[in-house]
Amino acid sequence: MTLRLNATEGDGPGGPELPKGSRRELPAGWVWATIAELCDVNPRYFDEEPDDNDLISQVPMAAVEAETGRMDASVSVRYGDYKAKSLTRFQENDVLFAKITPCMENGKITKAQGLTGGQALGSTEFHVLRSRGAVLPEYLMHYLLQRSVRDAAEYHMSGAVGQRRVPRSYLESLEIPVPPLNEQHRIVIDVNQQNARIEAGEGALHEAQSRTNDLIQAIRTQALWPATGNPLPEDWSWGVVGDVLDGIEAGKSFTCLPRPAKSDEWGIIKVSAMTWGAFRPDENKAVPPERETDPNHEICTGDILVSRANTVDYVGAPVLVGPTRGKLLLSDKSLRLIPKPTVDPNWLIHVLSSPPVRAQYSGAATGTSDSMRNISQKVVRSARIPIPHSNTVRKLIAQEIEDRIQLVEGFRTPIAQHSERARTLRAALLRAAFTGNLVAQDPDDEPASVVVNRIRAGQTVAKKSPRKRATRKPRPAPPGQEELPS
Repeated sequence: MTLRLNATEGDGPGGPELPKGSRRELPAGWVWATIAELCDVNPRYFDEEPDDNDLISQVPMAAVEAETGRMDASVSVRYGDYKAKSLTRFQENDVLFAKITPCMENGKITKAQGLTGGQALGSTEFHVLRSRGAVLPEYLMHYLLQRSVRDAAEYHMSGAVGQRRVPRSYLESLEIPVPPLNEQHRIVIDVNQQNARIEAGEGALHEAQSRTNDLIQAIRTQALWPATGNPLPEDWSWGVVGDVLDGIEAGKSFTCLPRPAKSDEWGIIKVSAMTWGAFRPDENKAVPPERETDPNHEICTGDILVSRANTVDYVGAPVLVGPTRGKLLLSDKSLRLIPKPTVDPNWLIHVLSSPPVRAQYSGAATGTSDSMRNISQKVVRSARIPIPHSNTVRKLIAQEIEDRIQLVEGFRTPIAQHSERARTLRAALLRAAFTGNLVAQDPDDEPASVVVNRIRAGQTVAKKSPRKRATRKPRPAPPGQEELPS
């Protein structure tokens, strides 16, 4: 079966709408071809087998950036130490397509380049596409990076929830529009130039977002902490977080189902529910129905939660639970702080979110990996803070912070609007590229059909003969046994 895609954005929730009837008409010199015709899919071999002592790149999934087509191939390993492992083989100019959720939806698709020795071992969750010459790898990469293409691939994924993959058969049958090679070169150059301009704008937006966050933190610091070298006001004193708490409650560890809980099921929150400054009740996993739960661990509106285990940047980060669904439980990586009745919870949230407290928690966190640091209840309690004696003063400070932050939050609206515009521009750029509306056609270009038909003919012949095996580099002769000149 051959699958054809609309090069449009915003398809319906049931999966992208596939064109019905005949193919979309292509510009002169273009031709439709499947990826199986254009590429070796998952070849599992190098064109030239490395020696055991050769250094090659190692490329895990994390080394591929989402949606940018960039990859980091800077880690090198000795081939002999890894060749027996179950890793994916690929080489310079192969196209990598992440096949597993959520990496595929996030657009982890790239052209392999800058590889040590021109070769690499990588994640087994990559499909590898090796062009046979009718399609430029970078052209193919940009085509696959389109949101509409990835939406269609997601629709055809198979496997269990949380571990769904794009089948090889689907990818092989995917039909793409192929321009003449010279035109592909012009398209790639133009797309890269336009993308560079869009990325420059996105960089400026990211900087504006970062400065907005810095301004909010400056507001907290100015309102809650004395300036360096200045004494505390007379009705304030130094203390620790434990001085304003009645207690800390910890969650439990559960073996959960690999999906979110339904509305009538108990769920346990994930670390991501407490990571981004606001509580996210949908970030949870379902508790098996046969597992007994403790209602005392249920999360309620108004709770102050702290992430006990997280990345170095977010460990100890607090969230105030707003309106939420029932039947959500604390996890073993979450803590619920119970402030004293005389302590305003909004003031406490701002204190815990302020840079001096965040620095204390990050500095005291244990663990060797930045991706998962831990803090104890003792560390949470022992963070040093300035405490106003009067809760009325604490409430006034919290309200002043809220009012000033609300003004700053107004800056985020135009930032978000421009960010969405950048995404729309990128989608429009790719749509134009693959419909023949980005660069001018040249009637002197060799039609793509000539090259594609040549490859198709070669495939027919290849089916009748054994596949070519990878060659090994010739080894140098031992000293004293070099071939003598005749």
